[in-house]
Amino acid sequence: MQSLDTIDRRILNRLRLDARITNQALASEVGLSPSACLRRVRLLEQSGVIRGYAAIVSHAAPHEGTTAIVQIELERQTEEYLVRFEKAVRDHAEIQEWYLMSGSGDYVLRVQIDGIDAYGAFHRDVLSRLPGVSRIMSSFAMRSNRRM
Repeated sequence: MQSLDTIDRRILNRLRLDARITNQALASEVGLSPSACLRRVRLLEQSGVIRGYAAIVSHAAPHEGTTAIVQIELERQTEEYLVRFEKAVRDHAEIQEWYLMSGSGDYVLRVQIDGIDAYGAFHRDVLSRLPGVSRIMSSFAMRSNRRM
């Protein structure tokens, strides 16, 4: 990964707030010419610092359902178990994010599901069948506060 300088960090911070900002406006805010700014953004993308852009959908939309925060413990923490687990997690669109954690538990997942009944089925049919899972602890979001 490339070393980030002050301008790169300013570009990243601004893109975190609004990834749809025009290159012209971004360049103006970070003090670069548009061509220099575009070149830096492309380098950040090519090097993997910027992995992609996404639309953040409001949970206020009625069709968004319920967010479950799920802590997973694996039978073992070997590289083989971690790789198998992460490969399996990628196959389920309901699992929006996952983090390998330090401390208690091995993974934390953010699961977006239609409701508590749908979560029960997802827990039974998917989460409990993921490779290496020994324990599942679920919590449900009551309110969401996001930067966007």
